[in-house]
Formats: sequence, C-alpha cells, structure tokens
Amino acid sequence: MIRRREPVPFAFVAEADRFRSNVTPPPRERASIGQLAGRWLLGLTVVAGIAGSLLIGMPALSADQPSPQQQSQASDGR
Repeated sequence: MIRRREPVPFAFVAEADRFRSNVTPPPRERASIGQLAGRWLLGLTVVAGIAGSLLIGMPALSADQPSPQQQSQASDGR
C-alpha cells in the first residue's frame, strides 16, 4: 500500500473548533397555546394508551394460578 506524504486534505476540520462566528441565530419562536395544548394532549394519549394496555394485559401475563380446565361435552363421550 502506498503511503501519502501530504497532510490530511481535510485539515480545516481540525481547525473548526477555533472558528467562532459573529452571526447569532434568530431567537426561537414561542409555541402558541394551541400547540402547547396539542402536545399535552398527545402525550397524555400516549401515556393513557400504555397504561391501558398494561392494565388489560396484566391478567394474561400473570401465571399465579392455573385456570381450571374445562371439558366440552364432546370429550365426555355423550
């Protein structure tokens, strides 16, 4: 393999930490009341969905007591 003798071609990247711009970005726009309410409602919906799925799914996940086996009439031989 041939070694390069010149410096790294992207040497300006190493100098990027020393560069400071004198241009400040514009201030962020504040969210409106409707946007804030929408974000809260979306978050509340997600949290309620997770809590509801846990509440409904917990009986299926618990293996404390085995349910009694039910036999159909066909298995009785009638």
